Amino acid sequence: MRAGHADGLAGDRVVAAGSAARTLVAATARALRGTDCADLGHPKGMSRLSGAPEPVRRAAAARAAGRVALTVGQAAEVDADQVARWFADQYPRRRYPGLLLGSPHGAAAHLAVALGIPWLPTAFELSVHWPQGAVDGPQAALDHGAALAARLLVGNPELHVRQVHCPASRGALAGVTVALAARWRWLPAAYLRLLAECLEPAAPVLLLCDARTWPVVDSAPGHSFQVGSPGSGFDPVDFHPDSPALRQVLHAAGSDGARWCPPAVAGVPRLAEHGVEPGFEQSVREWGSVHRHPSHRVLVPEPAVLSAVTADLYRHWLRTAGKTGNRLVVECGRLLDPWQVLRAGMVPYWCENATRRSVQGAEWWLAGSEPFSSVDVLPEPPGVRSPAVAGLPQWLAVAGFGRRRRVLDRSAARGYPVTSVPTRRATEVLRAQSYDLPTPPPMTVAAALAALRDGGSQQGLLVS
Repeated sequence: MRAGHADGLAGDRVVAAGSAARTLVAATARALRGTDCADLGHPKGMSRLSGAPEPVRRAAAARAAGRVALTVGQAAEVDADQVARWFADQYPRRRYPGLLLGSPHGAAAHLAVALGIPWLPTAFELSVHWPQGAVDGPQAALDHGAALAARLLVGNPELHVRQVHCPASRGALAGVTVALAARWRWLPAAYLRLLAECLEPAAPVLLLCDARTWPVVDSAPGHSFQVGSPGSGFDPVDFHPDSPALRQVLHAAGSDGARWCPPAVAGVPRLAEHGVEPGFEQSVREWGSVHRHPSHRVLVPEPAVLSAVTADLYRHWLRTAGKTGNRLVVECGRLLDPWQVLRAGMVPYWCENATRRSVQGAEWWLAGSEPFSSVDVLPEPPGVRSPAVAGLPQWLAVAGFGRRRRVLDRSAARGYPVTSVPTRRATEVLRAQSYDLPTPPPMTVAAALAALRDGGSQQGLLVS
């Protein structure tokens, strides 16, 4: 452990509960061990409040955030090396035919499992207390976040901290905690050890990069700030003080929106919070060159593109192995289980979240695909009310593409959109599917890259 972090917090304590990177590493590592996600429940501190009045839910959410968020003092105890080690140590120590790094995406987890390789994130999310915070105070959030980032960066100069203040995706939680995406600027030591010890000779390294942009304000060296997020289902203009959509979101979070005033400095379009730092990509290429491991970058313009290409890839892979490839599961957010998908011989399509935009991506792909005989849909309730969230009729329309079986999971739909559903719910649903064994032989990295290149080029997916 590095100097200054003798009592550093464990990675399990640092990484935000329910964050994408945390869930995807857990799901991928379990699948590579041949197990499912039955032990993954609600994010710590979350509770089922579907029947509670709005003020009660907001208060309960604030209490839950207080139990799991880091304190201001603990921000200085974060050790990014220890977090990287916690991620890497979840994978079985054996030789792998490759490694997948990058932005969090459910299709990346499915792709990694099909290839039989680990997936590791290039960033991790933290949630930190914001005493006397306000959901309608983005400038105050920036001021508080800048002080937190300064504490964090003292012991972790290898990080860039992107702060996101987004009431549209976080609701009332945006007023009691700040959300920080800590992005590594180069390969951390634990990742280098995994590469050195667990890769087969000449095994390739793939880097998945989320190419979405968003207006960003540079606060200080190593700290940047954005109001809103591409994952919110909103556009940047929707976070303007006069936006009716913003007023709806703030009202649902307990504010009238009168105090909403973004930072005076205009944001410059940059890679959004899930982007990969340029230095990280450079370090991957340099390591590969020195150690004779080819490296490839997969640039993803929108999450739906990678979801569609990966689903098509799975279908072809299953059919090559003599399976039908006619059963589809549409997953959402934390509701996924790569091992059970593989065991059942199903095709996975992953929605980033429950926004109308995300669900529409699934609809467009299904409309242009060969029909599936069976479509199971697992909508993850976002826990907030927003005009950008898809209604249950839109999810039902996705299930309606099934020719014989059309199922929208009732447990996920119950209390939608404000309830919370554990990750293991996906496991329960998929366990009920019929087995389709044996599982296909692992896909080769070369075949996967060729399919991504051919299938995604017209949609802006770039493989280099």
